[in-house]
Amino acid sequence: MSEALLSHTRGETSPALISMTIGDKFDQIVAAYPDNDALIVRHQGLRWSYREFRQQVDTCARALLSLGLRKGDRIGIWSPNNAQWTTLQFATAKIGAILVNINPSYRLHELEYALNHSGTRMLVIAERFKQSDYTQMLYELAPELEQSQKGQLQAAKLPGLETVVNLAERDYPGMWRWNDLLEEARHTDPAQLAAVQSGLHYSDPINIQYTSGTTGFPKGATLSHHNILNNGFFVAESIGLTEKDRMVIPVPLYHCFGMVMGNLGCVTHGATMIYPGEGFDPEAVLETVASERATALYGVPTMFIAELDHPRFADHDLSSLRTGIMAGSICPAEVMKAVTGKMHMHGVQIAYGMTETSPVSTQTGADDPFEKRVTTVGRTQPHLESKVVDPATGDSVPRGTIGELCTRGYSVMLGYWNNEEATHNAIDSEGWMHTGDLATMDEEGYVQIVGRIKDMVIRGGENIYPKEIEEFLYTHPAVSDVQVTGVPDKKYGEELIAWVKLRTNSADVTEEDLRAFCKGEIAHYKIPRYFKFVDDFPMTVTGKIQKFRMREISIAELGLED
Repeated sequence: MSEALLSHTRGETSPALISMTIGDKFDQIVAAYPDNDALIVRHQGLRWSYREFRQQVDTCARALLSLGLRKGDRIGIWSPNNAQWTTLQFATAKIGAILVNINPSYRLHELEYALNHSGTRMLVIAERFKQSDYTQMLYELAPELEQSQKGQLQAAKLPGLETVVNLAERDYPGMWRWNDLLEEARHTDPAQLAAVQSGLHYSDPINIQYTSGTTGFPKGATLSHHNILNNGFFVAESIGLTEKDRMVIPVPLYHCFGMVMGNLGCVTHGATMIYPGEGFDPEAVLETVASERATALYGVPTMFIAELDHPRFADHDLSSLRTGIMAGSICPAEVMKAVTGKMHMHGVQIAYGMTETSPVSTQTGADDPFEKRVTTVGRTQPHLESKVVDPATGDSVPRGTIGELCTRGYSVMLGYWNNEEATHNAIDSEGWMHTGDLATMDEEGYVQIVGRIKDMVIRGGENIYPKEIEEFLYTHPAVSDVQVTGVPDKKYGEELIAWVKLRTNSADVTEEDLRAFCKGEIAHYKIPRYFKFVDDFPMTVTGKIQKFRMREISIAELGLED
């Protein structure tokens, strides 16, 4: 069969890939657009031009060098969206340190694993966010911190962590304040920073992002300058971003959506990054778009739905908008109509990808027919390849045939941090990243996602692997066995249900007990919405659990058929 009839496509080859480090590209853009607004953070009352932003970034980078941080060292950030997050993103890139993104929803169990697995030397934390008091949580995990000198932590549970920086104004024992950290820049000459920056290469690792693990532990996708700088650039190229654009970014920075598609997409074009708040609030987004005359807006479908449904939606002038990205899940047709009509985002595009591919692999185009924008995830991005293969043979399947979607090119991660086996299982010998998603490719090369090979659940744009929740629930003394799967949900797309088999002497344990056991230990979105106590699970004759049957039974019992 000829390749033309197979599910295998290649993206455009122009413009050329950027062969620079993030720091060098950043400096180039600052030189071109020094007076453009670079960063506006509404909840912090902050507005920086590109010239002012570079001063902040370089000061932070010199401070890190003064504290002894070097190329390859891991620096974690556990915080919602703010100016310090973005300053640290570019400062670490300038010295070659690897930024470790910590999910703001993480609890102690997950935080401890991520810090120790990555070997994080420095951690920057927000004082608190929503219901999470990060400061007290860290003292709980590392009680030695209260008695330690700044930068000299020796904690039993976090042996690699030396330095903690708190973004609070208050001075906490054992922790640097952000402004005190910046003061340390005076010990490092700007020429030293320039020398360090010039010694970096664009293929160096620069970022670790933890994804939920199917084996019970998250995996650290390790990304290079080349991976994420180019992906941010090409996503923004597709929506026609220029130095005149102003982008509202309400998605979290710890995700690729925020820090790559948002921050790097803007910076590679001299556009303006605008954060409406620490976390998502639909009214704050609407107010920010209107007052800042934003031209672009990012979000997952549930965010756009919340904005459109807000009782004060009509009070805000959104006529400045023209484009943006919707990602995380397929956009319902009615939502797309409202976004293009009521929100004036005629150029809005759908993007698909995964953290391991920096993240975007396919994207719709501004001129794509409406039907393609609501039924597909677009076509292959520039400088990338996509194919749909038979999971059993690895051979490309004919167009229109369901198979596993694979991607190859500059965007594929360097690998999973300190996990060769998982890397080998994800990326084959020819460099193809196996997504685990079931897809079809039509005659024009548009890709449609139709399911998932594994049991991944997507709740409100968050990828959840049931095995991780199962492993945690197994640690409850009353739980003999547990299986977790997804069931449909109108608000979040999917919710979790845990089928639980209790030990014989633990019949009095309730779902409230299990929910309380999870609270504060795993992220809120990973706590099952439903619990079902059972004596056994649906199985095949060979003893394999049939999760599809669990899902069917759960849907019927919960009345979720619609």
